[in-house]
Amino acid sequence: QVQLMESGGGLVQPGGSLRLSCAASGSIFGVNAMGWYRQIPGKQRELVALISRGGTTTYADFVKGRSAISRDNAKNTVYLQMDSLKPEDTGVYYCNADVSTIGTAGRMNLRNYWGQGTQVTVSS
Repeated sequence: QVQLMESGGGLVQPGGSLRLSCAASGSIFGVNAMGWYRQIPGKQRELVALISRGGTTTYADFVKGRSAISRDNAKNTVYLQMDSLKPEDTGVYYCNADVSTIGTAGRMNLRNYWGQGTQVTVSS
């Protein structure tokens, strides 16, 4: 019913940049907080950055100063600009969003959704 589709991952050299995008689609009434998480091989999934519907942002310490999260509410899309990438940033990056939909009998449902993930590889 609701899908999150990521794009923008790939192979980049150390010090390079990537811009990830994630668009929410489906029978959406509204999208609240959106964010990016990553899973590094051998580690648990961790938060990278969050953005509220109003634009308040939160960053993990390991990306502060070299990443920027933004969103386009009209397009239900969130972006993650990552600069000065390091080999240790290599992993699968997942989009996450709190999405409200209108269910049967007109009831509003709020649920958290994940995208399929996009691979980011930082290597020379």
